[in-house]
Amino acid sequence: MKHILKIIALLVAISAIWVGLLETSLIPHSHTWLLPIYFVVALGCYGLLMVGIGLMRFPTCPQEAILLQKDISEAREFLMQRGVHVGPD
Repeated sequence: MKHILKIIALLVAISAIWVGLLETSLIPHSHTWLLPIYFVVALGCYGLLMVGIGLMRFPTCPQEAILLQKDISEAREFLMQRGVHVGPD
């Protein structure tokens, strides 16, 4: 929910800046139609950056890795009892 509020606040701020630039004629009208396109591109770059940061900071879970190895060994034992050969063991 926090991300939605951030995005909405960003959209409102960018829209206010865009309308302000249109009203004050600080930027020529021939260039103002490009501002929403720039905003969409910037938002896409922001999204890619957040995904990249999330992947870089992806937590490792050693406890879960141990539990997964335990589950794998239990499954191998279960299958071996049933006569199915699995893996290099």
